[in-house]
Amino acid sequence: MNTTLDSFSAAESSMEDTSNPSITTNQNANKEDEVDAEVWATFNNSFRQVQSVLDRNRVLIQQVNENHQSRTPDNMVKNVSLIQELNGNISKVVGLYSDLNSNFSTAYHQRNHNGKNNGKKA
Repeated sequence: MNTTLDSFSAAESSMEDTSNPSITTNQNANKEDEVDAEVWATFNNSFRQVQSVLDRNRVLIQQVNENHQSRTPDNMVKNVSLIQELNGNISKVVGLYSDLNSNFSTAYHQRNHNGKNNGKKA
């Protein structure tokens, strides 16, 4: 009966071994899933910011058009600041897309690098 307990204990301890490749693979997959979720959340946030600025630009363009059609001097003066805001917003969108590009490139290269390292034995 002692032999059965010893066999069971040996089997149980081997299941807890952290050097087991399948456990390591599962841990790596979980880490990748966490990173993927974080990357997608960052992308989603960036796209929301871009969309918000583009929506504001749409409103500004409508205001500029209405002011221009009215041809009143006060409205034409207002257009100067509206167009300046549009210019600033365009710069924001360019910056946001640049950040998105950098974030995507970094995430891709990290994942590619980690994928190569996971295939190698230490």
